[in-house]
Amino acid sequence: PVGSTCISRSVASGVGSPTGSGAGPVPPLPLPPHTPEQIAAIDAINVEMVNSGYRVFAGGIDAPSKAIVFDNRNYAQVRTDGPFHKGDEFFSGFWIIDVPSREIAEELAMKGSIACNRKVELRPLLG
Repeated sequence: PVGSTCISRSVASGVGSPTGSGAGPVPPLPLPPHTPEQIAAIDAINVEMVNSGYRVFAGGIDAPSKAIVFDNRNYAQVRTDGPFHKGDEFFSGFWIIDVPSREIAEELAMKGSIACNRKVELRPLLG
């Protein structure tokens, strides 16, 4: 199986300065949630994956602000609220697909990116 992940950006990058004023970079703007059309497109690609027999699992992931990181290496019993990695991109959901070729996996990742209006990362699962 192959894992394919929809990556969301918490902010849209601003570049340059407003109206050339030299005031510095434009502050990042929040990325809008999925539109009804995008939700319909995501539903459609999920149906396509199920009907083709490729989808093993699909799930959304709550916001990074809802994460809790546990580190019990050497029995440290550390618990930290917030995401493991901080940044402006985060995983918002994922698919696990089982396809006969890398080409099909890449095609589904491209379709998923269009449907989600987000980047999609494609990785083989180990094991």
